[in-house]
Amino acid sequence: QWIDSGNRTCPITKLPLSENPSLIPNHALRSLISNFAHVSPKESSRPRAQQEHSQSQSQALISTLISRSSSNASKLESLSRLVRLTKRDSSIRRKVTESGAVRAALDCVDSGNQVLQEKSLSLLLNLSLEDDNKVGLVADGVIRRIVAVLRVGSPDCKAIAATLLTSLAVVEVNKATIGSYPDAISALVYLLRVGNDRERKESATALYALCSFPDN
Repeated sequence: QWIDSGNRTCPITKLPLSENPSLIPNHALRSLISNFAHVSPKESSRPRAQQEHSQSQSQALISTLISRSSSNASKLESLSRLVRLTKRDSSIRRKVTESGAVRAALDCVDSGNQVLQEKSLSLLLNLSLEDDNKVGLVADGVIRRIVAVLRVGSPDCKAIAATLLTSLAVVEVNKATIGSYPDAISALVYLLRVGNDRERKESATALYALCSFPDN
């Protein structure tokens, strides 16, 4: 639209563009935006009392999630509510990450319980929206879990796992780490061949993001 309106400068840098600029669509970013287009207004626009309530609520949910004595049912309830909270609130995403709940979510991915697995992957996907979390999640071992889910998870879990790879691959160093992980790219290619429509779309988007790194 910028070009079609007659503009011949970069909208960000204001530097002149070539006569016939070669434009490459960023499908990975577009997919992430479309997946999270339903996000509520920023937390700063919400009343302070509501923010404080969400913060205290999230702390209780985190405590339940990381407690070794919590049942699967209580963990599932905590995960479901944390997914809703972290989808719209950046401060809660940071709080969840700093609390040590990432390890508990990764354990739920490993649990073999498909419902727990789906909710924990959704929580990890929300946490990955924070740029500061992207490298940390990889360091915590999320790639191993994602690759395992791409191989044997439910269709919904596989699609979320592929989307999570796309989100993590926004950071250049993560593209190299993911690409060098055994079976990561081959698992996405396999999903592209045999998956349903959603699985194929998300795996193709992840591959597109990863392949901007030449070695991949």
